[in-house]
Amino acid sequence: MKNTEVVVIGGGYAGVMAASRLTRRADVTVTLINPRASFVERIRLHQLVGGSHDAVVRYDRVLAEGVRLVVDTVTRIDAAGRGVTLASGGTVGYDYLIYAVGSGGADPGVPGAAEFAHPIATLEAAQRLRAVLAAAPSTAPVTVVGAGPTGIETAAELAEAGRAVTLVCGGVLGPYLHPRGRRSVAGRLAGLGVTVLDGPGSKVTAVTRDAVRLGDGRELPSEVTVWTAGFGVPDLAARSGLSTDAAGRLLTDETLTSVDDGRVVAAGDAAAPSDLPFRMSCQSAVQLGPQAAETVLSRLAGERPAPVSVGFAGQCVSLGRRAGVFQFAHRDDTANRYRLGGRLGAKLKEFVCRSTVWQLAYEARRPGSHTWWGKDDKRPHLLEARRDKAPATADRI
Repeated sequence: MKNTEVVVIGGGYAGVMAASRLTRRADVTVTLINPRASFVERIRLHQLVGGSHDAVVRYDRVLAEGVRLVVDTVTRIDAAGRGVTLASGGTVGYDYLIYAVGSGGADPGVPGAAEFAHPIATLEAAQRLRAVLAAAPSTAPVTVVGAGPTGIETAAELAEAGRAVTLVCGGVLGPYLHPRGRRSVAGRLAGLGVTVLDGPGSKVTAVTRDAVRLGDGRELPSEVTVWTAGFGVPDLAARSGLSTDAAGRLLTDETLTSVDDGRVVAAGDAAAPSDLPFRMSCQSAVQLGPQAAETVLSRLAGERPAPVSVGFAGQCVSLGRRAGVFQFAHRDDTANRYRLGGRLGAKLKEFVCRSTVWQLAYEARRPGSHTWWGKDDKRPHLLEARRDKAPATADRI
């Protein structure tokens, strides 16, 4: 009997979980294509910049033994021919494709930002920033643009190391956070000496080699500018002629199947099920990866795939090595009034980072084991309300 060939594009949290889950069937051959030979702990990249962690893990620790790893970049998907083209010039055929390309930094769209600001959303960018900081005097003014988790964590990490840091929010500090959690974060940043600029006038309008200009006319001296505002996804799906949402995520139905092709399934940050995507995060990725694999496995078994189901616990933000905040949330990813801060918050953040790698490793050893997440029971109601706007399901095989 011929094996089913499944190609997984992307070796991040979602792609690794999907690839390992697929090995449940002995008649499925799994190929994971990823640009790097090591798994990147994306949620530790701010630590790489600060020098407290290298943010990489060997794939043999987190990937099931039967998965074939191809270190290369996919440049095009040929859905009609069921194959992908590699940057090296080769091609890989598939019976099913899991699209898990993840996300990276978004185009800043601000004059000078692309030339003079340093992104942090990828391993290579974080490594370059680490080198830039190492070469800069310890007294050099550092500006971090963006007040989401990455910006807050990077600012705290660098300030704790003795850097003079200004965090430019462009709006509200920690938009996800409940006001109680926001006050806790602001207090810790102040204690570390971080200057926080928030409000409508704090939007960055230009970046130069040694300064950052704000919407209210202020100009901040900045020898090193770090850009953490916004994430974007690769344009591989759009370039390959597949339907995407406005942000470039692959449009799928509720089983994570492309609205164009029943052989293409998406997971992680680059998936937009029913044009109602989940927050870009490893928290959703480790849930979407196994579910994408289960969609493929269900089809191979002649069964109807289950609709996607994801639940959130909150958002964990490190504030240097000695403090952190865990903002608790409802399952539908809306923050509530409860939080855990201080040293306990730091310990919980470290537990989350370690346990995420443990989840990947456990799934690799025992495919099919990752089933414990609580689910959001509000999504069906949201879908019902948007029923007339949701994309149509692609014709099935």
